[in-house]
Amino acid sequence: MPARGSAQRWRRTHRRVLAELTQLSVATLPSTEVYGRADALLRPVLGYDGVCWHDSDPATGLVTSVVSPDLRLTDFHAAVELEVWGDDIATFPVIRRTGRAAETLSRATGGRPDQSLRYRDQIRPAGYGDELRAVFDSRGGRWGCAAFMRAPDRGHYRPEELALANVAAPLIGAALRRGAAGAGMAGPGTSDVPYAQGPAVLVVGPDNRVLHADERAEELLGQLSADTAVLFGVPLPFVMAAEHARAVAAGRPVPELPLRARTTDGRWHVLHASLLGRSTRSSVAVVITPAGPAELIPVTFAVYGFTDREAQVALHAAQGLSTAEIAAAMLVSPYTVQDHLKAVFDKAGVRSRREFVAMLLTANRADAAANAAVVRPAVSGGQ
Repeated sequence: MPARGSAQRWRRTHRRVLAELTQLSVATLPSTEVYGRADALLRPVLGYDGVCWHDSDPATGLVTSVVSPDLRLTDFHAAVELEVWGDDIATFPVIRRTGRAAETLSRATGGRPDQSLRYRDQIRPAGYGDELRAVFDSRGGRWGCAAFMRAPDRGHYRPEELALANVAAPLIGAALRRGAAGAGMAGPGTSDVPYAQGPAVLVVGPDNRVLHADERAEELLGQLSADTAVLFGVPLPFVMAAEHARAVAAGRPVPELPLRARTTDGRWHVLHASLLGRSTRSSVAVVITPAGPAELIPVTFAVYGFTDREAQVALHAAQGLSTAEIAAAMLVSPYTVQDHLKAVFDKAGVRSRREFVAMLLTANRADAAANAAVVRPAVSGGQ
């Protein structure tokens, strides 16, 4: 703990930081600006020297971008492989499974961070000591995550610093969710014409460098590269998809694809990857298609902040089940279903099942932005 004379100052700083993060959580900002503002608030109080901020697929939590003012992103390919292939301590998925929002290597290893593979292979060689990781989840969506590294002479993260990170992380998640909602499902500047681009195909070699790309894939290489690491000339989502295909072929317990990522125009795309040989180091074909309504349902539900029960009811309603049929399927009363439907409609800004289904069908179109803009801010009780 801080010395007695500084304990009061710490508490005041703690309250101020959380108050400003609470304000950030109801703003409508792109993720890069959220990270910049959060960095300015958290760096002085958490005492870190290096940070990596990541957007992620809201449905799977798979990392889709990396933003860092401190680290050499040209070396990030090793981190991707370790993240996908390595069985390590206090990884982002492990933190989520514990129900925490943040964890430190020092606490997770009982003060022996050298038990961690990424500490030995990446953190220590880069000149850092302890690492704090946080996941930015909000209302069922896994909107992002970050790793905060500090110099060895700063010592391990203290319990009160970890406690602050556990409270701050959901507020950052709420800000990311709010930003996604404010941008709409299609993003600014798009027409109201349905997006009907065909699939794009990219082939990467064993080292994840591009071997072949069709014309549409060449366009997407640029549209997926803004504010993210470009590894071997390939934006991070392509590398993540390729490595997950290899890991699946090797029988690794990795999140299920497809991976969802947004292009610079704000549209969601899905990436499917398939190994082109028997070896896990074979080339990989990555097929990229505009996300359809079914593929965007997890994202849409997370944007609107549906509870698990509301999401179940919403999905049944979208499938055309009547109130009585939903009640029978969920083993609840019709009145309970109606209550859940009312909450779903209120959050989505619609008045009927017909409008709700229409909203789902227009996901990834400009007219969905009008619906997304009605998402209400939530700054307490599990953002």
